[in-house]
Amino acid sequence: MYRFFKRFFDIFFSLLAIILLSPVFIIMFILVGCINGFPVIFKQPRPGKNGKIFMMYKFRSMTNKKDEKGNLLPDSQRITKFGTFIRKTSLDEIPQFWNVLKGDMSFIGPRPKLIKDVLFFPEYTKTLDVRPGITGLAQANERTNNTWESVFVYNDIYVEKMSLKMDVQIIFKTIGTVLKHTGVNDGTTDVQDYYYPDYLLRVGRITQDEYDAGIQKAKRIEKDFVSSRKFRKGFVLKPSYKEQEDFDLQERNVD
Repeated sequence: MYRFFKRFFDIFFSLLAIILLSPVFIIMFILVGCINGFPVIFKQPRPGKNGKIFMMYKFRSMTNKKDEKGNLLPDSQRITKFGTFIRKTSLDEIPQFWNVLKGDMSFIGPRPKLIKDVLFFPEYTKTLDVRPGITGLAQANERTNNTWESVFVYNDIYVEKMSLKMDVQIIFKTIGTVLKHTGVNDGTTDVQDYYYPDYLLRVGRITQDEYDAGIQKAKRIEKDFVSSRKFRKGFVLKPSYKEQEDFDLQERNVD
């Protein structure tokens, strides 16, 4: 029953948030434009419910600085102090209220990952069975400090036990985590295994050839998505990595 009403809650509260936070939107728009440059909104294709790709919005936290060959510099060299601040405080996530209103996302759900991550997702995970969220069970528990194994377990637990009580608990736990500035990827350092295929390659679960093929496929999908309206409406991304494991958190009880 809650799954049915959850969408109505998302529409009501996202619209309310957009109205109430409109002054913050305006201030952030000006500050981001002046400090980090234009365009102010960073847009990136992300796989959502049932693998349907959508364009996720964030306030940009990095500049477009490039090297002498025209290639973007590493993230740690492009992120600004203001960009680090809005990441730590999650102010960069505010534009995702529009994603929630549109139906691409929910307030609570598994965080949407990159196309190249999802291409390597294990087939057994339930991560793509629900709308991705601005925050989720994994983010309420140390944000990016989670391992990939624990992220999949937390996501599966959420999908199986989704309820109003759980969503309220996740919201309050997320607020506490944000206020403590714990487990945030501020972009100033390289986070090991931040991308799932990098993790699989490092631990030897995929070969270099499989890694390279997956990355190239992800680039083609993203390019096609950005350039084609028809592609946007019809394309569904499905995981292809078949290995299954028993993770330590699989039997963890979450109230």
